[in-house]
Amino acid sequence: MSAELQNDIYLRALNREDVPRTPVWVMRQAGRYLPEYLRVRKQAGDFMSLCTNPELACEVTLQPIDRFNLDAAILFSDILTIPDAMGLGLHFEAGEGPKFSNPIKTAADVDKLPIPDPNDSLRYVMDAVSTIRRELNGRVPLIGFSGSPWTLATYMLEGGGTKDFAKVKGMMFSDPASLHKLLDKTAQSVISYLNAQVEAGAQSLMVFDTWGGVLAPANYREFSLRYMQQIVDGLTREADGRKVPVVLFTKNGGQWLDIMADTGCDGLGVDWTTDLADARTRTGDRVALQGNLDPSVLYSSPDNIRNEVKRVLDSYGTGPGHVFNLGHGIHQHVNPEHLGVMVEAVRELSAK
Repeated sequence: MSAELQNDIYLRALNREDVPRTPVWVMRQAGRYLPEYLRVRKQAGDFMSLCTNPELACEVTLQPIDRFNLDAAILFSDILTIPDAMGLGLHFEAGEGPKFSNPIKTAADVDKLPIPDPNDSLRYVMDAVSTIRRELNGRVPLIGFSGSPWTLATYMLEGGGTKDFAKVKGMMFSDPASLHKLLDKTAQSVISYLNAQVEAGAQSLMVFDTWGGVLAPANYREFSLRYMQQIVDGLTREADGRKVPVVLFTKNGGQWLDIMADTGCDGLGVDWTTDLADARTRTGDRVALQGNLDPSVLYSSPDNIRNEVKRVLDSYGTGPGHVFNLGHGIHQHVNPEHLGVMVEAVRELSAK
């Protein structure tokens, strides 16, 4: 498809192969903490205009790679593109985050939902993937992603962000059959969406289960993990003659890492509430682990950032299978130079 990969240590680490140092990238690395991103967003007019413009999405995807020399690029997009393509009318209100004009309210709304064709209503995402892959020219691998079915369903039913999850949990307990139908449609959509991203050039995939951690254990298995399993089973796992690794990330999901590893995924994201040594024990070294510095560490001094990086590296210990990352997305008000300190510390302290 394009140039040979000059730096593939991210992919090798996810396959639990030996690497010369721990690879590093950051969730939300293309975003509001970067002044160059803010300039492009202003040029685009608003967030959705930026997401739907493949050239501008490419530009902001490459900004952190140019600035920090990270080991992977991640597609600049939003987890809510699928529900938008299903007709829910995604928009962003200043200071309030994502909103849907047509949220799901009834079982009949679930029945009417289409499963979008990713090469039609989500063509702009595929065009962004292929543009980014071309412009990367083999520097580092490109990560494609989606939200998990449970997380997408949460936004689709709540109509936006929520603190009490009343509507989605209300449906879960009062009409589980309708919620299962919604989750199944969403899972089918995610599978075709991620496979189309691989076809367009994504070299690794990540599923963000932002809200799985709000569930009781039995509900997590039935309403979140079950559908991530469906996705893992349905994904294209090889392209361009090499494996396409799949990473699952449930925020606040440390207690479920062992059953998440049972899905057959290649890696698991770990947030800062779980020690990496414990995560390795829980998963029996069956999968790679990605994480898990608390993003708030980046507000502290360079010396403290280095100390905390060392703590995370020591917590993982020796042996293959670690990708360094924050335990969740980088904060908007972090000084970009502090991220640079973190990246350099990872490179230096993890070098063999």
